[in-house]
Amino acid sequence: MTDNALPSANIYGPQDHAMRGKDLPRDALQVVSTLKQAGYQAYIVGGGVRDTLLELHPKDFDVATDATPEQAHELFRRSRLIGRRFRLLHVYFGRDFIEVATFRGHAPEDGHEKHEADDEGRVLRDNVYGNMAEDAVRRDFTINSMFFDPDKNEVHDYVNGIEDLDEGYVRLIGDPETRYREDPVRMLRAVRFAVKLSFDIHPDTEKPIPRLHELLANIPAARLFEEVLKLFHTPVAVETYHELRHLHLFQHLFPQTERALQTEDGSWVDQLIEQALSNTERRLKQGKSVTPAFVYAMFLWGPIRRHERMHKEAGMSPVPALQKAQSEVLHQQIASTAIPKRFRGGMTDIWSLQLQLDNPRGRRPLLVLEHPRFRAAYDFLCLRAEVGDADPEKAAWWTKIQEMDEAGQQQMLAELPKGPRRRGRRRKPKPANNAS
Repeated sequence: MTDNALPSANIYGPQDHAMRGKDLPRDALQVVSTLKQAGYQAYIVGGGVRDTLLELHPKDFDVATDATPEQAHELFRRSRLIGRRFRLLHVYFGRDFIEVATFRGHAPEDGHEKHEADDEGRVLRDNVYGNMAEDAVRRDFTINSMFFDPDKNEVHDYVNGIEDLDEGYVRLIGDPETRYREDPVRMLRAVRFAVKLSFDIHPDTEKPIPRLHELLANIPAARLFEEVLKLFHTPVAVETYHELRHLHLFQHLFPQTERALQTEDGSWVDQLIEQALSNTERRLKQGKSVTPAFVYAMFLWGPIRRHERMHKEAGMSPVPALQKAQSEVLHQQIASTAIPKRFRGGMTDIWSLQLQLDNPRGRRPLLVLEHPRFRAAYDFLCLRAEVGDADPEKAAWWTKIQEMDEAGQQQMLAELPKGPRRRGRRRKPKPANNAS
């Protein structure tokens, strides 16, 4: 695309919006100032501009510039170049960082050494640089493509992003099918932004999704893990789940779960997911932490129950049946969305503790109460009880024993059914000493 074919910017001055540079984080302003003082263009861009215009008080702000990553790197002592697919610079301020991206341009039609795409059109590498107008039309959605000059308090809008903000649309820039083929994750991002902002996905942007959703099968599992966190660690997780299923996208994130939802277990599996995601929403609104281990444990519990049931019907005892089911489901899941090892341990602990929570015996509950994952496993049991997958009386029992003093706990333990006695190995009698 030539410069003549590029749109010109609509520039909105301070009289047109309430966004002011002085209200933005000092770190982002410092990065812009440093780049400008070195003779480069620099703007706040993307989601930070979008959310500030919507008065959502965002925390993350990115910077776009005509300086190459290497040129910008020379200006900041505490900075690091990252990425091969998209070369970026992170400028660090303590533990936080500001992401700096160079204006992207259009690769020549006959190819370019810094631009690479596969046979499906998916962009594998894109480090062709250009000007601000080119960069604007290369971004994904109109509402993410506005540039803010904090010195003049001006918003530069090349793609009618302000109009879509006003109308409440998430709209792709350019031909939707081409843009989805370039990066199929844009389908997930469309859902995430629409639900987060209470917007609608524009009809032209939504229409190709049911036809192109299979393209998500080509996305690396590690990248989809990050998308799962963005989709479900939010105060609108339940609505996100429904929208993903409506557009046939959820099946690419949790294929085993989608299959479980189509079986006789589907009703309680769906209820469990909704209850757990509602719990996640409440915790986030209360400023509490959430962990991927719990979210993944919840999503995969339906498939685990199916595998566990099959193994028990084949004659396997409960503990090995559950362990085998966990291993099988995890092995299949990581082919879709990678799960870092640091979270797998938490997931398997939550699952394994369900057997002991379902059947408290003897003095074992005192050890379970001391387990570092007990609270997460207990919360999981309560959710299961709400949807009919666990005995509500057992959940109530575990609730009560946590509230008791030591004497009360001992009384509750004494009233439990006795566990099976462990039979020790019989010793062989020593041979008689017949020595004379």
